Amino acid sequence: MTLTKYLTNKTHFMNNSTNIVATLDQPDLLENLVEKLASRRYDIGYAKEVVPNNWQAIDTSSTETYVSGTLSFTENDDDTAINIPFITSMLFTCIKGKEDSYRLLWSSSLS
Repeated sequence: MTLTKYLTNKTHFMNNSTNIVATLDQPDLLENLVEKLASRRYDIGYAKEVVPNNWQAIDTSSTETYVSGTLSFTENDDDTAINIPFITSMLFTCIKGKEDSYRLLWSSSLS
């Protein structure tokens, strides 16, 4: 293969767009589980600290759990999807205000 032909093929490949969608298995159950795991049996009191006006003190709590779902890959010019199941470890962090219960704020993949 000549260099020109190689570069033409490579450019054509790189100009294609691929859509990637992650679908979680039972996302509502996962969110509920994470918020329950983040709740502590004791209150360490950070949310009750005195802070400047317009600020809010918060407690944070993190938990690690496994998440499963499906990754779906499609190209713009093709409706055929490639579906790949996954399971991965995630770190979830919840916050709690002075009068609130813990609520999920962010997550990070550990893989």
